[in-house]
Amino acid sequence: MTFDLLQSRSLSDHKFDTMQTTRKPSAYARVSSKMGGLSADSAFVVLARAQALEARGVDVIHLEIGEPCFDTPVSIRDAGRQAIADGLTRYCNSQGILSLREEIAREVLKGRGLEVSPERIVVGPGAKLLIFFALLALLEEGDEVIYPAPLFPVFQSAIGFAGAVAVPVPLREELDFRFNLDELRARITSRTRLIVLNSPHNPTGGVLTVQDVQKIARLAREKDLLVLSDEIYDHMYYEEPPASIMAVPEMSDRTVLVTGFSKTYAMTGWRLGYAVMPEWLTESVVRLLNNSISCTPHFVQVAGLQALMGPQSDSQEMMRTLRGKRDIMVQGLNAIPGMSCRVPLGAFYAFPNIRRLGLSSAELSTVLLAEGGVATLPGSAFGPEGEGYLRLCFSTTVENIREALDRIQRVVARL
Repeated sequence: MTFDLLQSRSLSDHKFDTMQTTRKPSAYARVSSKMGGLSADSAFVVLARAQALEARGVDVIHLEIGEPCFDTPVSIRDAGRQAIADGLTRYCNSQGILSLREEIAREVLKGRGLEVSPERIVVGPGAKLLIFFALLALLEEGDEVIYPAPLFPVFQSAIGFAGAVAVPVPLREELDFRFNLDELRARITSRTRLIVLNSPHNPTGGVLTVQDVQKIARLAREKDLLVLSDEIYDHMYYEEPPASIMAVPEMSDRTVLVTGFSKTYAMTGWRLGYAVMPEWLTESVVRLLNNSISCTPHFVQVAGLQALMGPQSDSQEMMRTLRGKRDIMVQGLNAIPGMSCRVPLGAFYAFPNIRRLGLSSAELSTVLLAEGGVATLPGSAFGPEGEGYLRLCFSTTVENIREALDRIQRVVARL
């Protein structure tokens, strides 16, 4: 079924409809020019389009939103409910309750072999806000930040909002979406302040090797740079556990590690993340939290404490299930003429190359939704370096994956 409205508007041209008025707006009706540098999360733009179609009776398969299709484990939900029943609904420490920060410190020691004080840990309502606040606290006007491209858009937004300059280094498909380290070194200038890492990576599913991380650490020490390492998918891998640059000798005091509970424990809506950072930075990040959200809800943090201390069987079973879904998705994409897809080593995204189809990623994403009822995310949503790819989340049912592949194949055959 074709919908002219969707076909005529690519994702990059999408604007929210507004009511027309002949009245001239008042002089006060303006927003700060800084807001122009903040991008909308394209996944939610596509979701809104897909839901509009569903409201008209169209069957849509959702592959655009990056979240587990699993429920939050029962023990975590029970802990949150009990915390509310116990009255833990008031303000608490802006940095995070001590019991959770102590357990996070034990988790860092167990998973990364690194001993950190709870004073170096900051808890926030999701990893995204902690990324934003860490960059705001660290960057000055004109600083340069090197980041892997394509990448989750919040990084470019936060870097630009802080007045710094985002410097992309392309991830190479032929390297399973890892850096060419010579290209990384070539981007460093006298104004470079920080390197961003994201492994396992969104949107490509690439994972840095131990050797990659060690070489990047050596480069950071040599050039006296900081590193912000987004490790939100740290438990979502299919081969060897991903290496953390914070665990490399002499990197602990120049690294900000950000992760959270959303992916590993299917807690996206709970909004709970944490960052491990040098102690000299924590006061500034906590001050930003204090001036914005005051604190992360106490009962949500108690649920996070249960997630870390309780059984891990649900998370382990989720990864076993996702491996099978990944294989079905990748094999199916590679069977579609004009598409090719690397096997992702982490996260739950396939990132097929669609260049041979002759459409931009936004155009193909729009056509797949309009004509096939499959909601996908164009690679261009993650920056220019993502052009020529789609991001498909395979954290859904096997039935949905197979049906989506059939629909995609039918649409592509008509191009």
